Amino acid sequence: MTSRPTRPLPARPAGYVELARYSSLGRFWSYLGGAQRAGREVTPPRGDPPELCRRRVTGYVLPGAALFLDTARVTEHLEDGFETHPALLALLSGDPAPLRAELNAHFDLRVNFVLAFTAGRDLIAKPEFKYAPLVPGLSTLPADLPLGTRRLGRDEVHLLVQRGCGLA
Repeated sequence: MTSRPTRPLPARPAGYVELARYSSLGRFWSYLGGAQRAGREVTPPRGDPPELCRRRVTGYVLPGAALFLDTARVTEHLEDGFETHPALLALLSGDPAPLRAELNAHFDLRVNFVLAFTAGRDLIAKPEFKYAPLVPGLSTLPADLPLGTRRLGRDEVHLLVQRGCGLA
């Protein structure tokens, strides 16, 4: 890593998940170094000075991640009217398996996140997870279908961040 950030964030901003309390600057650096060694892009968020302990990590893709799909949100969207699709009809009847199979076959989960270290010695992350088609247009799911992740627990986010940084 060319430059190691050394100035912690004064407090935890909204939207961030606590990964570890009483962490250290060295641990933050090991996450960033691991991410770079794993081939991820590590950049300061726009507007942040380079010495601030906050970095955006992008480039980790998780295949077969349909278990993270927010099926309640998809179902809510379908109640307003939808294009017929066998997987969506099955979801409306209470069976999410066909939709998850379609998602696993044609979509990957892009696991991007902002990793930060605070003055209170907390290691925190802001997840930015998004389903992306492997080949645009290959899936027959409607384009306006809200394919978002469900609310993930702290441990799930921590594991995905560790995997994104090549540490798990």
